[in-house]
Amino acid sequence: MRPAPAAIIIFGAAVRPDGQPSATLRRRVEAAARFGAGLANPLYLPTGGVGRHGPAEAVVMAGLLRELGVPADAILPEPTARDTYASAIACTRLLRQRGHAGAVYAASSAYHLPRCTLLLRLAGWPARAATPPPFPAATSLAKRWRWRLREAPALPYDALLMVLARLRGRV
Repeated sequence: MRPAPAAIIIFGAAVRPDGQPSATLRRRVEAAARFGAGLANPLYLPTGGVGRHGPAEAVVMAGLLRELGVPADAILPEPTARDTYASAIACTRLLRQRGHAGAVYAASSAYHLPRCTLLLRLAGWPARAATPPPFPAATSLAKRWRWRLREAPALPYDALLMVLARLRGRV
């Protein structure tokens, strides 16, 4: 019996004002595609809605995945979520609707992966982190530390929201 295909949930990042992906977004997608190339028929779930600039992050990521040679039928965009927590919820619902029974991987920048992975685990998946991009999400040391420090309160806050959602049967 063949194992079920893995799902790779790619968490979004900013889209530039001209509609092009930010460097962070591009690196996340490229890292996810490299990681997925080592798996048998993975399903990619790029997630992220419209931020400060359109189009939706998921739509931009789906286009990048296609440019990288991922077949369109292996991409299931989730273009509504506005943050990491909402992405975990929305992708969980999509996977459950499909009856997904395979592995689940979180794909994001290294600083963001612990929160993404934890939220997916709290949503009921035995999630693991995909290999992150080989480059930091920002070149500025101050910006990198700001993003890491932002994760300190965001992780327990989102985790609490996910636990409450599970207890209320919303996930």
